[in-house]
Order: sequence, then structure tokens, then C-alpha cells
Amino acid sequence: MFENLTDRLESAFKKLRGHGKLTEENIQEAMGEVRTALLEADVNFGVVKEFIATVTEKAIGSEVLSSLSPGQQVVKIVHDELVDLLGSQAQPLRLDGRQPVVIMLAGLQGSGKTTTAAKLARQLKSKGRSPLLVPADVYRPAAIEQLQVLGAQIGVPVFGSTPEQKPVDIARQAMAEAARENYDTVIIDTAGRLHVDEALMVELQEISRAVPLTEVLFVADAMTGQDAVTVADKFNSDLEITGVILTKMEGDARGGAALSVKKVTGKPIKFVGVGESVEALEIFHPDRAASRILGMGDVLSLIEKAEAVVDQKNAEQLARKIQKNAFTLEDFLDQIQQIKKMGSLEQLMGMIPGINKLKQLKEAPKPDEKELGKTEAIIRSMTLKERRNHRIIDASRRLRIAKGSGTSVNEVNRVLKSYAMMLKMMKNLKGKGVMAGGKRRKLPKGLTR
Repeated sequence: MFENLTDRLESAFKKLRGHGKLTEENIQEAMGEVRTALLEADVNFGVVKEFIATVTEKAIGSEVLSSLSPGQQVVKIVHDELVDLLGSQAQPLRLDGRQPVVIMLAGLQGSGKTTTAAKLARQLKSKGRSPLLVPADVYRPAAIEQLQVLGAQIGVPVFGSTPEQKPVDIARQAMAEAARENYDTVIIDTAGRLHVDEALMVELQEISRAVPLTEVLFVADAMTGQDAVTVADKFNSDLEITGVILTKMEGDARGGAALSVKKVTGKPIKFVGVGESVEALEIFHPDRAASRILGMGDVLSLIEKAEAVVDQKNAEQLARKIQKNAFTLEDFLDQIQQIKKMGSLEQLMGMIPGINKLKQLKEAPKPDEKELGKTEAIIRSMTLKERRNHRIIDASRRLRIAKGSGTSVNEVNRVLKSYAMMLKMMKNLKGKGVMAGGKRRKLPKGLTR
């Protein structure tokens, strides 16, 4: 989501690095470009003004101007201030104290509250908690059914509310059920409106008085930019929110909401939604977000995503197969499925440090998720024997595979060619001693798992 902002900032800092010595004049010029970049990203004007003033004051200090790499020093100052602007450090949910923990999701209609409720329940369940989903949106058609479907999908129970009930009564009865069934977390999905109105706020305030809320999380669509921040501020003044969840961060959002909401409301961003699947909810790390904005990548998040989907035992078995030149199309299919679990290809590429500086990659077409799906369909249309020995796939078999996968023979040929190139690359890497059979690789200095 930060791609345009990253490009603009990189352009400004490139000019700074071009100066052998920095002066107050060229720092002011660079900060002017940074100001424009932030405003174009839809960051709150007051936030931009204060941010630029702080960075400029620190950047024209004698320590920076006299340093051996003043341009890098200014980038470091901007990075540190971005981290502070985004919230300094990750803010976990408050899960200790009185049980059950009660989390209420609030926000406007269309912000993604219902899906986010399921994502949050799934994440908490994976950490050993026992959540209960509570559908309290009795106005939107099929809202209750939607949460029931999502609950079944992730294996989390859903309280049996009906459209005829009042939301406050649903909340009370759900708390009673949680006590009976020993659920330690209650997640209440509330109704939204197209805009903030008094009836909505009264309803949410009634729920907050009726049940002991631990967290009130405002769910905002990051695509709405400053509108999301304005609405968050209104919810906070009327309801006292404890944190923010930004959804649709994987889309074309310019970043204004993420960079403004903490400063305006005083409440941290706790989670970000990065896709439509129930797995696509991440804890928000301000330092990692700042690094991505400045084109430094996000290696730690990339490692965490990989470790979440890669089983160490399977990884060691795969390494041994590669060592023995026994990597089959079946293994290829397994790797595709693991990559899909990690998130979109474009998002993963954005986590690689310095990738935005590679001109040939920036000018190349964006990764096509549909092509990955086609590759998966093609391999699934093969017999087990064909997957384990690609050499037997002749012209007639290729035609059958193309028909079975709804693709063309040319596309089947392309997959087989890519696979053959991968085998050749693996063989070359093995010959150079790059692949250590199944041994756990050390991380770069300064990184921890």
C-alpha cells in the first residue's frame, strides 16, 4: 500500500545522498518534497506540519551536518519519526485480567467488521484461546448468517442471535452463554451505518454499559484515507476506543489513514487486514511499517510468515529431495500452496529490502495471482505418476492435462518449462554448495526468529 509514498520519499533522499555535505538549504528542499509526498498520501495536514518541523529541527543539528554520511543520518531521523508517528511499538490485545475478555468491534458499514471478527477469532484460537463470536448486527441483511458461515469455516462457535433481538440483549445473553460454556474470549460484531449517527452511538454505548468490555476496536477501511481518521476520532470521543484495525491494507490505499490515526486519536493501530482470506490479519508493527515506507523491506515479517506455514520437518525432507535431485511436480505444487498461504506475491515482494530500487523489477508487470492458480490447476490435472516423473508427459498427455485444467497446451508447456528451469537452478546451486541438506540456516546478524 505504501508504494507511491515509498517512491516519492526515495526520490527526495536520493538528492540528499548526492550532496557531499548537507546544508540547511538542501535539507529544507528535501523536506519540502517529503511534505508533498505525505500530503499526496492523504496524511492529515496538521500531522504533516508537525512531522516536518520535528524532522527538520533534528536534521539541521550540528551532529548531522558534520557526520560522514549526512544523507543516511537524515533518513534515520525520518525513520525514527515515522516509527513514533505510527505508534512506537506493537500494541497487543489485553487478554489478562477479568475473564472472559470481551472485544467489541465498531465502525461504519462496509469497513469489514464481520470478516475481521472471524479473522481475529481464528488468530486467538490459534494461540490457544477459546473464543465465541457474537453477531449483534440485526440490521444488515444476512449479517448474522455471514458470521455463522465464517465461524463454521474457522471452527469457532457463533452465538445464536436473531434479527428480532436488540443488540444489547444479544450481548447480555452471549455473556451468559460464555460463562456456561467456559469461553475465555467474546468477540461482538456490531452494526454499522453509512455515516456516523446518534442512533448508532447510543446502541454501542448501551452495549458498553451492559457488558464489561475489555477492548473496543474501531475497524476502518484504509482505502478511505482521511475520512477513516475523522470517523475514528468521532467514535473515540463518543465511545472511548482502545485501538484501531485497518482493513484492505493490501489494496491501493495511499497510507494516509495509517500515518494519521494514532496522532489524531491517541489510540494505536493494533491489527491490519491484508487480504480477504481468514488468515489475512496481522499484528501491526510500527517499526516494520516505517521500514517498508522507506524501501528497507520487512525481513522479520517475511520470516514470521514463512515459519507460520512451513513445517520444519517437511522443510528438511524437501532439502534432502533437492540434494538427491528428487524434487517432483508434486513438491512444486506443495510449494505453491505454501506461498499462497503466506499472502499475495506483490505483498511478499514488498517485504524484500531494496527491491523497490531494482529498475527492471519496478518496470516489470505486477505478479499475477491468477497465473499461480493456473499452475496449480495444471499440476492437479496430472496423474500421480506424471507428477512424480514429468518426462513421461508427451503431447497427448499435455492435451489431456490442458483440457482437464481449463487451460491451453501452451500454458501446460510453460509450466513444465518453468519446472525444468527450476530443477536446473537447484542443481547449479547445489553444485556451488549453497544448499545445505536440511540444516537450519542462520539468520543475518541482528535478526531473531
